[in-house]
Amino acid sequence: MKGDILIRNARLVNEGCISEGDLLVRGGRIARIAASIDAEARHEIDAAGGWLLPGMIDDQVHFREPGLTHKGCIATESRAALAGGITSFMDMPNTTPTTTTLDALAHKEWLAAQHSAANYGFHFGAASDNLDLVAALPPERVAGVKVFMGASTGNMLLDEPALLERLFASVPTVLLAHCEHTPTVEADSARLRAQYGDAATAALHPQVRSAEACWRSSSLAVSLARQFGTRLHVLHLTTARELALFDAGPLADKRITAEACVHHLLFDEADYATLGNRLKCNPSVKTAADRAALLQALQDGRLDVIGTDHAPHTTEEKARPYWQAPSGLPLVQHALPALMGLVDDGVLTLPQLVQKTSHNVAELFAIRERGYLYEGYWADLALLAPGAGPVLPLMSRCGWSPFEHRPLRHHVRATVVSGQLGWYQGRLLPGVQGRALQYQRSGGGR
Repeated sequence: MKGDILIRNARLVNEGCISEGDLLVRGGRIARIAASIDAEARHEIDAAGGWLLPGMIDDQVHFREPGLTHKGCIATESRAALAGGITSFMDMPNTTPTTTTLDALAHKEWLAAQHSAANYGFHFGAASDNLDLVAALPPERVAGVKVFMGASTGNMLLDEPALLERLFASVPTVLLAHCEHTPTVEADSARLRAQYGDAATAALHPQVRSAEACWRSSSLAVSLARQFGTRLHVLHLTTARELALFDAGPLADKRITAEACVHHLLFDEADYATLGNRLKCNPSVKTAADRAALLQALQDGRLDVIGTDHAPHTTEEKARPYWQAPSGLPLVQHALPALMGLVDDGVLTLPQLVQKTSHNVAELFAIRERGYLYEGYWADLALLAPGAGPVLPLMSRCGWSPFEHRPLRHHVRATVVSGQLGWYQGRLLPGVQGRALQYQRSGGGR
């Protein structure tokens, strides 16, 4: 919805500080931040002491378009994201067709320009047959380059040593790695199929997609990055052992960074008993000890970013027997309110959460003028309030959520995207259109 916005009486969280005051949006951007602003605006919101954050920038989603739109699409999933305080997303390349050509990339950009309610960016896929194209990519054209260093399908699985070395040596921007060692996964799958057959349940998933499979792949990725000086970002870490591969400290000092995802931070293997296949994802949700180690690594800075890996599937698909049920779960609508529980529990401070969900993501991907509450920056905002808030429909096309029966202690009162009020008091507002993320890179990510 167009028009100026004035948010009063907020607690603003930005760059490690919390301050009380007002924020004025004009022309799509943050026009003024002050203790008190004497102005009129089309939309005036009394935050009543609620938390005003930079909108979450989700570095890893699967919005399923093109090709798998019965599960979700850019229109539905971006609107679910707004309801959850996510103002920008970066979509992964394993759509149908895969985003491994410039034509496929251009088509997704066109789709988002028509249908996305949130700001958008796209990762390009590395494949066995497109490494020359990857090496020649203009660094400002894509959010990053994604490599599946393990179990995937078709030509997006890249596990041959010569091809991996070529990719790590030549990628012109941030390289994102999904790390699971395919031979280990295949051997464990065969062993457990023989042992359990059709009686297998999702409780076996941490053994099928094991900690060893993750370690063997992520340690290789880090080794290659150190060898070739690659700007590497390892996605969705799940094990305590892998954390030893990463250094603590500020993101700006690193060339190798790591992400944790919402479900690996908030669930563990005990939750398979209630969620079953709905918790099945790759890499798998693992032990309570692993989850505790991930939370500790967020505090000490070994984990730099929190994403969702939002990956919807229909209830019918998830109801299949374990071996046939697909991996992935919908998360964007509830991610930020659920993560606020970590703040309530003293696991993270609110400024730390904002750093992992907004500031660091903007820095890692060199996103222009987003991710902070700065005058002159695009107004991407999430206003959160305590309490569960109104009962909302499940907005992802798949129609379910792992948080359906887990009470949330916070809700999103308002979401502003590029200066447009897109979500307010439990409803979507019409006419909201996200903008393409822009990347301020000189000389690429190397």
